[in-house]
Amino acid sequence: MAPMHTKSQATRALLTHPVIDSDGHFTEYIPIVREYLVKKGGHDLEREFFAAFRDTPLNTEWYQLSPAQRREVWAKRPPFFATPAENTLDLATSFFPKLLYSRLDEIGLDYTVLYPGIGFIAQMFFNDDVRRAGCRALNDYYADAFGEFADRMTPVASIPMHTPQEAIDELEYAVEGRGFKVVLFPSYVKRPIPALARKYPEAGHFAYRLDTYGIDSEYDYDPVWAKCLELKVVPTFHGPGEGLVLRNSISNYVYNHIGHFASAGEAVCKSLFLGGVTKRFPRLKFLFLEGGAGWGRALLSDLKSHWDKRNRQAVMKFDPARINREQFLDLYRRYGGTLFRESVTLKDSAHFVAQRQAAADVDDFAAAGIEREEDIRDLFVPSFYFGCEADDPVTSSAFDAKRNPFGVRLNAVFGSDIGHWDVPDMTEVTKEAYEAVEQGLMTGGDFRDFVFANPVKLWTAMNPDFFKGTMVEGAVAAASRAA
Repeated sequence: MAPMHTKSQATRALLTHPVIDSDGHFTEYIPIVREYLVKKGGHDLEREFFAAFRDTPLNTEWYQLSPAQRREVWAKRPPFFATPAENTLDLATSFFPKLLYSRLDEIGLDYTVLYPGIGFIAQMFFNDDVRRAGCRALNDYYADAFGEFADRMTPVASIPMHTPQEAIDELEYAVEGRGFKVVLFPSYVKRPIPALARKYPEAGHFAYRLDTYGIDSEYDYDPVWAKCLELKVVPTFHGPGEGLVLRNSISNYVYNHIGHFASAGEAVCKSLFLGGVTKRFPRLKFLFLEGGAGWGRALLSDLKSHWDKRNRQAVMKFDPARINREQFLDLYRRYGGTLFRESVTLKDSAHFVAQRQAAADVDDFAAAGIEREEDIRDLFVPSFYFGCEADDPVTSSAFDAKRNPFGVRLNAVFGSDIGHWDVPDMTEVTKEAYEAVEQGLMTGGDFRDFVFANPVKLWTAMNPDFFKGTMVEGAVAAASRAA
């Protein structure tokens, strides 16, 4: 047998199943992006598209400011040194689909779903025309660049979500018109706060709220989820949390970067769940990328514990109307000590102020359709999938049914993250993921679920033909027959 050329090839040779990557990355080659922008909207679109980055996490204004000026305007330190550089082969691999295709075996991947570089930023542009035309131009670029390599990799379409209709329009174009099988939504849309927008319209970029499509949304996004079902695509989220409140350092990129994908993923996941989307669309699956499974495990635990204490019956224990005021006053007189004052009455305490609540307003789980604790499990676990990187030490906890709430295994899927700085050598990423098995953190069965069974379950849930015509079609079919 010929020796394996890379560590990941050697790892792949040990496995009896394919490795499916649900979160690789490619980098747009800007000279060609400019061509597509000009073709779509002329040089005006090209100019306005790149100018729009000033209001996004990739704003580079920071570099033109002095330290004092950065503090004055609180300019977040942007990402820097974020792609392979010294490893020029990997750098070029992230740009050129043909080169990536030729190297998939040495990377140890049988099939990969590829996310863009600037595609998830263009979704966030404030200008409606630039956002929509920019996403359309990028999607054309992606479809043209990757079309001939569909047997082993597929790009993701960038779908804007400022309104349901713009999302539906681009979904139809991308899926029906250009053949995309995977779509990417922003994790949130920045909305103005009405009172502030009226009084200080120029402050809209600084004073905003985040619309996460479930609770408190500006629009009813159910037509978007229905369109995803119709088109047989999984809504995926890969939005940045950098620059939002607690990840807004003007000096330290690592401070801004740690946990930011997880925070954005948790926000939209929690909103979809509490907004009842998984109740209304039980067949729909949602994928949250590059944040790992730890936050999903914590969210499921927190939902369970909050339900235990704050379901519509339990929460009534905390209604101030139920305070025994005579007993409290007696205890105050007897044990108030130096706190006791004859002049103090019960109405002086906020605890005794009646909080008028309509019956429907005390049930924070009503929209989610939770009637019993087990409903949380049934509406959360099958619906949500969590993209985990090779070097994430928390991934194994997704498979720890003994310690997870409800004794469940969460749907963790492998995301190589090739193309980003945290994968300095693409040829080691599959080997790095398998180290969890070698270290006893995962079983071989866990690893199979991570890199094969869970991705298959996710991508074929609504589109049984997702892997038709691909290199892994036979293995997927065999696994389905054996299930």
